[in-house]
Amino acid sequence: MNASFWFETFNLWLLLALLLVGYGVGRWQERRHYRSLRLRELSLRHVVALNTRYVPEGVDASGAQLVSGSVVISSDYFKTFVAGFRAFFGGRFRGYETLLERARREALLRLKQEAQAAGATLVIGVRFQSTTIAGSSTPSVEIMAFGTALLTASPP
Repeated sequence: MNASFWFETFNLWLLLALLLVGYGVGRWQERRHYRSLRLRELSLRHVVALNTRYVPEGVDASGAQLVSGSVVISSDYFKTFVAGFRAFFGGRFRGYETLLERARREALLRLKQEAQAAGATLVIGVRFQSTTIAGSSTPSVEIMAFGTALLTASPP
Protein backbone atom coordinates (compact mmCIF):
# COMPACT_ATOMS: atom_id res chain seq x y z
CA MET A 1 0.00 0.00 0.00
CA ASN A 2 1.44 3.29 -1.05
CA ALA A 3 1.08 6.77 0.38
CA SER A 4 -1.43 7.74 -2.32
CA PHE A 5 -3.85 5.05 -1.14
CA TRP A 6 -3.68 6.23 2.46
CA PHE A 7 -4.11 9.85 1.38
CA GLU A 8 -7.22 9.01 -0.66
CA THR A 9 -8.63 6.90 2.19
CA PHE A 10 -8.04 9.75 4.62
CA ASN A 11 -9.81 12.18 2.25
CA LEU A 12 -12.79 9.87 1.98
CA TRP A 13 -13.07 9.50 5.76
CA LEU A 14 -12.68 13.25 6.18
CA LEU A 15 -15.51 13.89 3.71
CA LEU A 16 -17.74 11.38 5.49
CA ALA A 17 -16.90 12.91 8.89
CA LEU A 18 -17.68 16.42 7.64
CA LEU A 19 -21.00 15.24 6.19
CA LEU A 20 -21.87 13.53 9.47
CA VAL A 21 -20.98 16.63 11.50
CA GLY A 22 -22.95 18.80 9.05
CA TYR A 23 -25.96 16.53 9.38
CA GLY A 24 -25.83 16.51 13.18
CA VAL A 25 -25.29 20.23 13.64
CA GLY A 26 -27.90 21.05 10.98
CA ARG A 27 -30.53 18.85 12.65
CA TRP A 28 -29.72 20.34 16.06
CA GLN A 29 -30.02 23.91 14.76
CA GLU A 30 -33.26 23.12 12.94
CA ARG A 31 -34.85 21.52 16.01
CA ARG A 32 -33.74 24.45 18.17
CA HIS A 33 -35.27 26.91 15.68
CA TYR A 34 -38.57 24.97 15.54
CA ARG A 35 -38.72 25.00 19.37
CA SER A 36 -38.14 28.77 19.38
CA LEU A 37 -40.82 29.25 16.72
CA ARG A 38 -43.42 27.29 18.72
CA LEU A 39 -42.75 29.25 21.92
CA ARG A 40 -42.91 32.63 20.19
CA GLU A 41 -46.03 31.66 18.23
CA LEU A 42 -47.75 30.87 21.52
CA SER A 43 -46.71 34.19 23.05
CA LEU A 44 -47.93 36.15 20.00
CA ARG A 45 -51.16 34.27 19.30
CA HIS A 46 -53.18 37.29 20.46
CA VAL A 47 -51.89 39.25 17.43
CA VAL A 48 -54.13 38.10 14.60
CA ALA A 49 -52.68 38.20 11.08
CA LEU A 50 -55.08 37.92 8.14
CA ASN A 51 -54.56 38.01 4.42
CA THR A 52 -57.87 39.77 3.83
CA ARG A 53 -57.89 43.29 2.40
CA TYR A 54 -60.61 44.61 4.68
CA VAL A 55 -61.18 44.84 8.42
CA PRO A 56 -63.39 41.96 9.56
CA GLU A 57 -67.02 42.83 10.19
CA GLY A 58 -67.73 43.94 13.74
CA VAL A 59 -64.14 44.97 14.53
CA ASP A 60 -63.60 48.63 15.41
CA ALA A 61 -60.12 49.37 14.10
CA SER A 62 -58.05 52.51 13.65
CA GLY A 63 -54.48 53.73 13.33
CA ALA A 64 -53.21 51.90 10.26
CA GLN A 65 -49.47 51.30 10.15
CA LEU A 66 -47.30 49.29 7.78
CA VAL A 67 -45.46 46.46 9.55
CA SER A 68 -43.02 43.95 8.17
CA GLY A 69 -40.76 41.13 9.17
CA SER A 70 -38.00 39.57 7.15
CA VAL A 71 -35.48 36.79 7.61
CA VAL A 72 -32.67 35.16 5.66
CA ILE A 73 -32.13 31.46 6.30
CA SER A 74 -29.56 29.25 4.62
CA SER A 75 -29.37 25.52 4.24
CA ASP A 76 -26.72 23.48 5.99
CA TYR A 77 -23.91 21.73 4.14
CA PHE A 78 -25.42 18.25 4.45
CA LYS A 79 -28.74 19.30 2.90
CA THR A 80 -26.87 21.07 0.13
CA PHE A 81 -24.83 17.92 -0.54
CA VAL A 82 -27.92 15.71 -0.63
CA ALA A 83 -29.73 18.25 -2.83
CA GLY A 84 -27.09 17.68 -5.48
CA PHE A 85 -28.16 14.05 -5.71
CA ARG A 86 -31.82 15.00 -5.61
CA ALA A 87 -31.29 17.45 -8.48
CA PHE A 88 -29.67 14.67 -10.50
CA PHE A 89 -32.48 12.16 -9.96
CA GLY A 90 -35.37 14.61 -9.56
CA GLY A 91 -38.23 14.55 -7.10
CA ARG A 92 -39.37 16.32 -3.99
CA PHE A 93 -36.74 17.59 -1.57
CA ARG A 94 -38.14 17.94 1.93
CA GLY A 95 -34.98 19.59 3.26
CA TYR A 96 -35.66 22.75 1.29
CA GLU A 97 -39.36 22.62 2.15
CA THR A 98 -38.51 22.83 5.86
CA LEU A 99 -36.12 25.67 5.08
CA LEU A 100 -38.94 27.65 3.45
CA GLU A 101 -41.42 26.78 6.20
CA ARG A 102 -39.05 27.98 8.92
CA ALA A 103 -38.33 31.19 7.01
CA ARG A 104 -42.04 31.91 6.47
CA ARG A 105 -42.92 31.30 10.11
CA GLU A 106 -39.99 33.42 11.32
CA ALA A 107 -40.93 36.32 9.03
CA LEU A 108 -44.54 36.19 10.24
CA LEU A 109 -43.41 36.19 13.87
CA ARG A 110 -41.22 39.23 13.26
CA LEU A 111 -44.18 40.98 11.62
CA LYS A 112 -46.34 40.19 14.64
CA GLN A 113 -43.64 41.44 17.02
CA GLU A 114 -43.49 44.74 15.15
CA ALA A 115 -47.29 45.01 15.25
CA GLN A 116 -47.32 44.29 18.98
CA ALA A 117 -44.64 46.93 19.57
CA ALA A 118 -46.94 49.41 17.81
CA GLY A 119 -49.81 48.42 20.13
CA ALA A 120 -51.75 46.55 17.43
CA THR A 121 -53.53 43.23 17.82
CA LEU A 122 -54.73 42.90 14.22
CA VAL A 123 -52.76 42.83 10.97
CA ILE A 124 -54.64 42.71 7.67
CA GLY A 125 -53.44 42.36 4.09
CA VAL A 126 -50.56 40.08 5.07
CA ARG A 127 -48.43 39.13 2.08
CA PHE A 128 -45.20 37.21 1.67
CA GLN A 129 -42.39 37.85 -0.76
CA SER A 130 -39.44 35.54 -1.27
CA THR A 131 -36.02 36.03 -2.81
CA THR A 132 -33.31 33.49 -3.45
CA ILE A 133 -29.91 34.78 -2.51
CA ALA A 134 -27.39 33.77 -5.13
CA GLY A 135 -23.64 33.81 -5.03
CA SER A 136 -23.11 31.70 -1.94
CA SER A 137 -22.11 28.06 -1.81
CA THR A 138 -25.16 27.18 0.29
CA PRO A 139 -28.73 27.92 -0.80
CA SER A 140 -30.26 30.83 1.08
CA VAL A 141 -33.70 32.33 0.97
CA GLU A 142 -35.09 35.64 2.19
CA ILE A 143 -38.75 35.81 3.12
CA MET A 144 -40.44 39.11 3.84
CA ALA A 145 -43.90 39.38 5.38
CA PHE A 146 -45.72 42.69 5.34
CA GLY A 147 -49.17 43.97 6.18
CA THR A 148 -51.23 46.73 7.78
CA ALA A 149 -51.33 46.77 11.58
CA LEU A 150 -54.48 48.18 13.15
CA LEU A 151 -55.32 49.27 16.66
CA THR A 152 -58.52 47.63 17.82
CA ALA A 153 -60.93 48.65 20.56
CA SER A 154 -61.40 45.02 21.50
CA PRO A 155 -59.47 41.89 20.51
CA PRO A 156 -60.53 40.55 17.09
